[in-house]
Amino acid sequence: MNRTHLPGILAMAAIVVASNILVQFLLLDGLLTWGAFTYPFAFLVTDVMNRVYGSGPARRVVFAGFVTGIVCSLIGSQIMLQGDGYEYAAVPLRIAIGSGTAFLIAQLTDVAVFNRFREGRWWRAPLVSTLVGSALDTALFFTIAFSASLSFGATADAAINWAWGPAPFLTFGPDAPLWVSLAVADWGVKLAIALIALVPFRIIVGSLTARTT
Repeated sequence: MNRTHLPGILAMAAIVVASNILVQFLLLDGLLTWGAFTYPFAFLVTDVMNRVYGSGPARRVVFAGFVTGIVCSLIGSQIMLQGDGYEYAAVPLRIAIGSGTAFLIAQLTDVAVFNRFREGRWWRAPLVSTLVGSALDTALFFTIAFSASLSFGATADAAINWAWGPAPFLTFGPDAPLWVSLAVADWGVKLAIALIALVPFRIIVGSLTARTT
């Protein structure tokens, strides 16, 4: 591994760790978590690495983030919390599987889409790849982690079945499974950050490119 890639690896690991911690802190009556605002910057790290160093180093950074996420999930699965008179794992099995699967597939898709639009205007590749990757990440994670259409066994399902109940869509619409509102709110944050992240993308890429020329 080239030492110039180390900052990207460390940045990705820091985002994954921070997101795994901040996801425990709720916002808007549980519609969002603070982790929803840090995790999307993983796409920024991947795109910067891809633009400056190429798809190979970008994929290595993705795999580093994937391994970090697995470690976080393993630790979280051993941390037991108390609530409503019962004990539960901080990271249930379905959430752990959904998180790892969504991260790896979405980030690798981001790299592939970025390469497809690499030669266009500077903003096109990071914007399109992040939008596609974010949508895929949200769909995969929330379906695997919470959808009642999938089953991981009675015990695993029981740990997340609180998300199956009906609730006003985004707190004000018609009733829908709670997890659907969580997914849409999460995706909305990802879309907003995809636009905001174009500014640091431009600045960081410009700085790194100047150093390597």
